[in-house]
Amino acid sequence: MQVVRTIAEMRTLRQQLDGAIGFVPTMGYLHRGHLALVERARSEDQFVIVSIYVNPLQFAAGEDLTAYPRDPNRDRELLRQENADIVFIPSDSEMYPTGFSTWVDVEHITERLEGASRPGHFRGVATVVAKLFNIVRPCRAYFGQKDAQQVLIIKRMVADLNMGIEIAVVPTVRESDGLALSSRNLYLSPEERRAAAVLFRALTLARELRADGKRDADTIRNQMKALIDKEPLARVDYVSVADARTLDELRTIDRTTLASLAVWIGKTRLIDNMSLE
Repeated sequence: MQVVRTIAEMRTLRQQLDGAIGFVPTMGYLHRGHLALVERARSEDQFVIVSIYVNPLQFAAGEDLTAYPRDPNRDRELLRQENADIVFIPSDSEMYPTGFSTWVDVEHITERLEGASRPGHFRGVATVVAKLFNIVRPCRAYFGQKDAQQVLIIKRMVADLNMGIEIAVVPTVRESDGLALSSRNLYLSPEERRAAAVLFRALTLARELRADGKRDADTIRNQMKALIDKEPLARVDYVSVADARTLDELRTIDRTTLASLAVWIGKTRLIDNMSLE
């Protein structure tokens, strides 16, 4: 496994690779969810490239950029065990040199849910992913279903800009109580960790209500919120029952539907989602 830190070296190595290239962009502090992406890429592609970069452009003022967990030595060892071929670990100055002033801004779908709660977040995501795609030039890129809105935005960007990259979506990896794996779970105290399972319970309730024939989206949203409100450590940011392709909120469930939510558990904000089909 080769560790690469500059764009020039990454491009030189990329030119030497002859075969299908799978790419897994990450912000590091890897967990089983990330490794599931690498495993999928390993099974489908001849070469696997993983990036580790905590992108400052997707953190708003007051968010947890400086506190975001990092352990590059552990990350490299995990990727070595997964037989990754190249790990790309650029610096901020490498990715955003002096004078950087170009952004990728995907409209409409970025304006709701995470986009409404975290203004500018997806502009930072789209910009860094576009840059990484241009540097690595993969055949396929792998993302987790846990970040469903991000996946839709990346797919839109790839289609609109004719990038010719296949976006593969890997199911969310969960703990035994249903909590989606996330680097931010590290911030939870033992009591908060127990409380965090309420996100999965709320999503499961939404799916059960739909399976029972409920079609009124407000009824499902309200019951999800009521369940979360019973957990003293939880505070709802948003609960959504939306068109799975556009994320437009629904009144009546008459198409493929995604339930998603963002919930504060103490000082930690967690997100999750689940298809209602």
